[in-house]
Amino acid sequence: MNKDQQISEVKIKQFFLLAIILIMVALICFHLALFIPSVLGAITIYVVCRKYNFYLQEERKWKPWAASITLIVASLIVIVLPVYFIADLLIDKLGNAQAYMEKFNVFVDKIHDFVYAKTNIDLLSKENMTKLKGAAGKFSTSALSGTFNTLTIIFSMYFILYFMFDRPRLFERILASSAPLKRSNVSLIGEKMRKLIMANAIGIPVVALGQGIVALIGYIIFGAPSPVLLFALTAAASMIPVVGAAIIYLPIVIFMIAEGNTGAGLGLLAYCAIIVGITDNLLRFTLLKKLEDIHPLNTVFGIIMGMNLFGFMGLIFGPIMVSLTLLLIQVYRNEFSDDDSKEIVMPDKDQELENKIDLIV
Repeated sequence: MNKDQQISEVKIKQFFLLAIILIMVALICFHLALFIPSVLGAITIYVVCRKYNFYLQEERKWKPWAASITLIVASLIVIVLPVYFIADLLIDKLGNAQAYMEKFNVFVDKIHDFVYAKTNIDLLSKENMTKLKGAAGKFSTSALSGTFNTLTIIFSMYFILYFMFDRPRLFERILASSAPLKRSNVSLIGEKMRKLIMANAIGIPVVALGQGIVALIGYIIFGAPSPVLLFALTAAASMIPVVGAAIIYLPIVIFMIAEGNTGAGLGLLAYCAIIVGITDNLLRFTLLKKLEDIHPLNTVFGIIMGMNLFGFMGLIFGPIMVSLTLLLIQVYRNEFSDDDSKEIVMPDKDQELENKIDLIV
């Protein structure tokens, strides 16, 4: 074989070292898979609170441990209080399980009778009820196990977060030096990650809250049952891709029409379809585009994938992972391709950042 066609010794060593690294990373991820959401959650909160941490430690001269604990407590309050509010609201409104199931059965029966009378479709057929019972049993089992998993994830997340907050400069230096990429690409990934996390960790909950508040006004105006409970459910459902808040207000509209409140039901339908829909589009095209212009398909497929991998926390992590994967493909082409046409097309702000880095280097 010609010497020019032989694989160099350096490339062979590089290949084996890379293979060993990938195997070790795969083993670590496999055996610590439970803590992957904790790491992602810690990184998310770190990015959101980063500037406040530097402000407390470097400008206000706080001790690292004091700044870390303060930010952890503040973030815990922001995360736990809404969850506690919704849980307390559900317990208060639903009461004991037996009474709630009786009310729920009446609710379902009225919707079924109305739909069957108008369309001759039997929603409560034996086959559909079997599927519903199976889905309910699966959901209750996963919810029970998910409660313990969520507590474990939150505890380990804050454990990791403390050490990230304690020495932030060292943490960022380790990340930057560990990446086998050009400094410009490392900086680009860091800036894009910051924007993606801010858009998902702040933007999506704000959009959901906005839709919930606007829907609450409609529930009160048109006399929907338990409007405050419906507000919490609508806000949570609005984060689900494609169907969104409709999976809450459509059954309520059918229930109100089935009870004889046709005018109020149709009014609520028009209000939610138009006003709540406009609110969703308005917030997404202003707030989310200002934070980061994420393609809707990234969000839809990211949420579906994220919820399968991480449960409820996948609403935030899923779209980030999809967007980051696409970014890494672009970075790979920019890193190893000699074709200038394949370089990453960056927005103006990212281009300014890149120019600053070139001046420094």
